[in-house]
Amino acid sequence: MAAALAAAALSLTRQRFPSAGQWIRLAVVAGGIVVGFPLLTSFALTTAPASHGAVVIALLPAATAVTAAIRGKERPHYSFWLMAAIGAVVAVGFALLNGGGPKELTSADLLLFGAVFAAAIGYAEGGLLARELGAWQTVSWALVIASPLMLTLTITAVVQHPPSGTPVQWAAFGYLAVVSMFLGFFAWYRGLAIGPMAQVSQVQLVQPVLSVLWAVVLLREELTWTTVLGCVAVILSAGMAVRVRLKRSA
Repeated sequence: MAAALAAAALSLTRQRFPSAGQWIRLAVVAGGIVVGFPLLTSFALTTAPASHGAVVIALLPAATAVTAAIRGKERPHYSFWLMAAIGAVVAVGFALLNGGGPKELTSADLLLFGAVFAAAIGYAEGGLLARELGAWQTVSWALVIASPLMLTLTITAVVQHPPSGTPVQWAAFGYLAVVSMFLGFFAWYRGLAIGPMAQVSQVQLVQPVLSVLWAVVLLREELTWTTVLGCVAVILSAGMAVRVRLKRSA
C-alpha cells in the first residue's frame, strides 16, 4: 500500500529518475527502513511486550548518530557523545535487566538489536539522499525499489494465511501503511536533511516513551516502575545531549 502511494506521488509530480549511484544508495535505504526494521521488529514483538521492545529501540538514536558520523563525516562535540553513550548504556542495561541478565538474552532481543542496526543505516543514508533528491522523494523511491520483494512476501503470506481481522485491526494496518511507512518519513527525512543528523537523531528518544504509553492504552500492558524509570533515564540523557548542542551553538 505504501509503495503504491509512493509510485502515484512520484508519477503525478513527474519526479526525475535517480542516477545509477543513487539507485544503489536507495537500495540500502530500502533494505534498512522498508524491509529490515519493520520485519525484524514485527517478528520480535510477537513474543516480546511492546513496552520492552520500545525501550530496546531506544538504542536507535545512538546508533544513528554513530552511523551519521561515519557516513556523513559529522563530528559532534565529545560531550554529545558522552550523553549519547549514557543513553545507550541505560537502554541496554534496561533490556538486560528486564530479560534477567545477559545469559537470558532472548531471540526477540537479538531481532530488535538487528532492527536498530538496519534502521540506523537506512536513516543515515536516507538523510544524505534527502539533501539530493528531497525528503519525500527519497522515501518514495525506497518504497518503490523494495516493492517487488515486498509484493512477493505479501502474496506468499496471503496464500499461506489468508488475512482476516476486525475493523479495528484493519484500521491499524491502514495506519501502518499510510502513516508509519509513508507520510511519517516525510518530516523525518526533512529533519535529517537539515541536520546535523547525529544531533537530530536524538529526537527519536521520544518514541519509546510514546510507544510505552500507547501500549498501556491500546494493548492494556502493565506499566511497571522499571519501565518508567528506564524511559525517564533515556529521555534525560537525550535532553542533556541537546542542551550541550544548544550551549555550543550559542
